[in-house]
Amino acid sequence: MEDQKKKITLPGLRKLFKLYSYIKPYKYEYALGILFLLGSSGASLAFPKLLGQLVDLGNQGKLALEINRIALILVAVLVVQSICSYFRIYLFVHVAEKTLADLRQSTFNHLIRLPMKFFLHRRVGELNSRISSDITLLQDALTSTLAEFLRQLIIIIGGVTLLMFTSFKLTLFMLAVVPVIMVLVVVFGRYIRKLSKQAQSQVADSNTIVEETLQGIQSVKTFTNEFFEMARYKGKTIEIAQTGIKNGKLRGAFSSFTIFGIFGAMTAVIWRGSALLAAGELATGELFSFVIYSMFIGGTIGGMADVFTRVQKFIGATEDLLEIFNEPEETVEEIDQLSPDQILHGSIRFNKVSFHYPSRPEMQVLTDLNVTIQPDTLVALVGPSGAGKSTFVSLLLRLYDPVAGEISFDEKQSMTIPLSALRSQMAVVPQDIFLFGGTIRENIEYGRPGSSEEMIEAAARKANAWDFISNFPDGMDTLVGERGTQLSGGQRQRIAIARAVLKDPKILILDEATSSLDSESERLVQDALEKLMKGRTSIVIAHRLSTIRQADHILVLNNGQIVEQGTHDQLILLQDGLYRNLSALQFS
Repeated sequence: MEDQKKKITLPGLRKLFKLYSYIKPYKYEYALGILFLLGSSGASLAFPKLLGQLVDLGNQGKLALEINRIALILVAVLVVQSICSYFRIYLFVHVAEKTLADLRQSTFNHLIRLPMKFFLHRRVGELNSRISSDITLLQDALTSTLAEFLRQLIIIIGGVTLLMFTSFKLTLFMLAVVPVIMVLVVVFGRYIRKLSKQAQSQVADSNTIVEETLQGIQSVKTFTNEFFEMARYKGKTIEIAQTGIKNGKLRGAFSSFTIFGIFGAMTAVIWRGSALLAAGELATGELFSFVIYSMFIGGTIGGMADVFTRVQKFIGATEDLLEIFNEPEETVEEIDQLSPDQILHGSIRFNKVSFHYPSRPEMQVLTDLNVTIQPDTLVALVGPSGAGKSTFVSLLLRLYDPVAGEISFDEKQSMTIPLSALRSQMAVVPQDIFLFGGTIRENIEYGRPGSSEEMIEAAARKANAWDFISNFPDGMDTLVGERGTQLSGGQRQRIAIARAVLKDPKILILDEATSSLDSESERLVQDALEKLMKGRTSIVIAHRLSTIRQADHILVLNNGQIVEQGTHDQLILLQDGLYRNLSALQFS
């Protein structure tokens, strides 16, 4: 709750106004909108003065011609005000929608460029809430809130100036109550902002529950936890409702005090004006104009309270968004064609590499790793759970960088190779296959977007996936469902292999996933993997040692260190060796 106590400071406002840079491409439309706003505000200010003159002319018994002239001017003012109001609203909405689209794209593009360490302590639902609900809150703030603030400022300053010319004494009397209302605006606004930010945080939490529950719906149902999830979501929505009710109470009290202040001031002004009218210091039309101006100014001050509340919400919504924008991005770029010096040949070397995760600096995951992997070889990573096998692969992909030592590809330090160029030459077939909820074609094509139908079909055939794909009524256009739930485990594996085949990487990373498949699926997947591994450097995280007996080199990891390495025949001969013991446990 610490962040909810942040106050509006000048540096904070400077950061917030950075978001207005998104309006810059539409500055001419926005400026035109401001001109129409000035026209509308000017017409509003002229209206009470003209009404006062009309009352005075009638009171003085002037000719109908004079009265009609003022009436026609009033009609003209109303027409101008209507036209200006229409174009003001149209232009601001036009700019707001375009600005919001740019902001959404910019936020998503920034998110997708952030390194993996950022996502270690962020939940998907929370980030989704930032892009959806938080940015939607900015819609008014980026355009109409500022415009509305300017309009109200013009009416207050212009109105008070005209009131001074009408009656200096009565103006001073009216302005005596304004500071009281402004103090209320500040006090209530502070609490409303706090509750608004709290509500935003709670909405983000509730979105996270929905997101995670729907993503893991199979687990929810297999563990019969539907009512547990319902109760969890119910608790969070009740919290949101309670915060909203508390916010409503404060806003209601705020509104009541504002109305009391405004109408109390109006009563006092009319009472004082009547006394000046009786004393001959004020004309009837002037008092009439004064009352209307006072209503305009009072209503505008009340409206400023609402604008201030929207600014509070704006600040609450943008604080988390700005924190995301302050996160440094990875240097990723679109790859059209690799330059000759960026092409990998498959040689890898770890030189005294150590690593710990940013979120757990006290836990060393890899320690002083030294290993050389030759091109076009099959290297297996073996070891107990938590030994560092997956981390080894993550460092290869530069999802994380070592905290000590260096990794080289073809004797070039990985840090000197552009990140996108490096990853574009690697492919991963993980144990837990993630498929997008579209068609089979879209999932295979993800390996190389823009591939031809012939290339996609050839990849499916090499992955032993074409037979089952062609048996589906919709073939390649078959929807795989959320995370591929419409396909079996073996089918998902072969789709993932086809995706890797289409990418045609120089370095292939496999998190062996045949252990949970039936015999027929395992045979098809294993055959597809063997075809995929030919002619490239392959690194396999081995769970079943029987599948890596033919590996060119086996690295045995334990507690983040390479404790043994060699071929299967060499390692099986080591007395009390970890590999030999693991092998004995599996085959017994």
